[in-house]
Amino acid sequence: MEDNDLYAALLHEMKNNLVLLAMTLDNIPHCGEELHDAPLDAARLLAQRTSERLLQSLLIYKNSQGGVILNAVDAYSTEDFVQELAQHTRSLKGTLTVTAEVDDEVPAIWFFDRNMLEMAMINAVHNSISYARQQIHIRASIRDGMLAISVRDDSDGYPAHILEAVAEDRTLQTSGTGLGLRFARLIARAHQNEGKVGELRLYNENGAVFEIRVP
Repeated sequence: MEDNDLYAALLHEMKNNLVLLAMTLDNIPHCGEELHDAPLDAARLLAQRTSERLLQSLLIYKNSQGGVILNAVDAYSTEDFVQELAQHTRSLKGTLTVTAEVDDEVPAIWFFDRNMLEMAMINAVHNSISYARQQIHIRASIRDGMLAISVRDDSDGYPAHILEAVAEDRTLQTSGTGLGLRFARLIARAHQNEGKVGELRLYNENGAVFEIRVP
């Protein structure tokens, strides 16, 4: 087995073990005591974030080797996607107020790879949970003829160097968010339709806003 294949296999095994750990933590109930519930929530979030980072690394590697990233593009309910993403967010940190919104002009059905888009959006949710003060808002809208799914929190917003790196299409080398943003950009751009290519947008507007647009 070549070194690259060995590393990929090890990452895959570690990712699977972390998924099992996350599932075990999910089965531990809250008891209403802060000293129990807060560490449990932190452990669940850490296990999920780490397993997702490993999966993102595997998919980025697969893409670099010419593999196909999107393999399940189909028609999905935009309302269901947003509501389920919001429910997942609430399950991770019940002390936050999580709201969901689908603009009136958004079609009931849109074509995208649900698993890949969900993975990118959940990564954004995890980042928002880390920095949000009290609220996270998840929204579906139409931007430039594309479906835009956004996660907005009430934090201080993204640092300037992250906004500049994304706007200039540069890779973040030192920030912990670098891998997640690289993956999100890869997933966004893999969605293409009638000459349009998906986009990743970051901006500050009453907090930090993470947005993926799908044509």
